[in-house]
Amino acid sequence: MNVLVTGAAGMIGRKLVARLAGDGVLGSEPISLLVLADLVEPEQTEGAGSEVETVAADLADDGVAMQLVASRPGVIFHLAAVVSGEAERDFDKGYRVNVDGLRRLLEAIRALGDGYRPRLVFASSIAVFGAPLPDVIGDDQYQAPLTSYGTQKAIGELLLSDYTRRGFLDGVGIRLPTICVRPGRPNAAASGFFSSIIREPLSGEEAVLPVPDDLRHWHASPRAAVGFLLRAATIDGDALGHRRCLTMPGVSVTVGEQIAALREVAGDDAVGLIRREPDEEVLRIVEGWPRAFDARRAIELGFRAESDFEEIVRVHVEDELGGRIARTQA
Repeated sequence: MNVLVTGAAGMIGRKLVARLAGDGVLGSEPISLLVLADLVEPEQTEGAGSEVETVAADLADDGVAMQLVASRPGVIFHLAAVVSGEAERDFDKGYRVNVDGLRRLLEAIRALGDGYRPRLVFASSIAVFGAPLPDVIGDDQYQAPLTSYGTQKAIGELLLSDYTRRGFLDGVGIRLPTICVRPGRPNAAASGFFSSIIREPLSGEEAVLPVPDDLRHWHASPRAAVGFLLRAATIDGDALGHRRCLTMPGVSVTVGEQIAALREVAGDDAVGLIRREPDEEVLRIVEGWPRAFDARRAIELGFRAESDFEEIVRVHVEDELGGRIARTQA
């Protein structure tokens, strides 16, 4: 099987590629070729048993999508996206990457025709939902996003479902929770502080908290996100019917509860590294986001996440810190 990953240089993309290369199979099928694409050259994957091809290009440019699907990948993971804060600040860029790039990819798949019908896994977001919202949101909640990013992801879900309905591909959309704790440095996402207030203190660094402690949100770890993607790639499409997009399971916690989990894992000194600096722009974006979900449909279909936020913190310590917390927090 050939596999294509767009957005392969991103955090989740790198972790997914490492898992695919390490496993050497997707489901029960051996992977013969991994095509990794992003705006910047994705890293070569060490120890991959399959052939690896990297492409640095803009998916929205003419001809790029056709180049990427030329090998007729059986599974396509579409992770390429402009994140929430950047999509809100740069309207044109958000629509170019999040909508035009996806449309180019869908059209390239359709153009191949001749019985070609790949599984396309689309990374959507809980930002497709907007206030007013119930305390717990089900899969049938009306989509009324309040950000450009959420709107772009909602458009992507509609396109995915329609191209699937028409038989051009076999699409599965997964609405990712906010992924926390993200490794590395902060990105341009409005949600970046959710990770920063855990990641930086665990490494002995100060972190800025721009929102109140009572803000509630929906989270899952990077490890869980990779599991979601792999499950979406191999799930029986007949089990989804015409409802091709699913809200992924996660953990609903307030910022205060995040901090309490950090205290349980790393102690008071770590919590003392969090500095409160209110930011009205960030709060305006995130306060209209969903707080909790009833993800029973995804759970019944085999998708799994962490059981509480302390587990999410411990996953970060295991996966990114070698099981060790900075000595000043021990």
